[in-house]
Amino acid sequence: MNIILPEEDGTSFNLSWLLAYLIHEGRTFIIQGQQNCSLSEHTKDKSLDYWLRKNVARYPDRTQATNELISSICDTGLFYENPSLICPNTGRSCAGIELVPRK
Repeated sequence: MNIILPEEDGTSFNLSWLLAYLIHEGRTFIIQGQQNCSLSEHTKDKSLDYWLRKNVARYPDRTQATNELISSICDTGLFYENPSLICPNTGRSCAGIELVPRK
């Protein structure tokens, strides 16, 4: 299932790439982590915004994990928005997406 990056003129990624990353990290969620800065200045390397910039984006110095992108990912039915996830970088509560539990 491909997700188009709104800030990238049609660049997309397969959602299975994100799932593989989460499995590798041993997590069922990822924080949004959007920051208006260059990739080299980004402070949340465990966030969706950083992951997209590092692995998918043609323009890594642009914010990628926009609210529009979060909605597109959640529209697949595999994830839902969670406003109170614990950030792996800061330990603070942050918004992000979490895998829908299997029944």
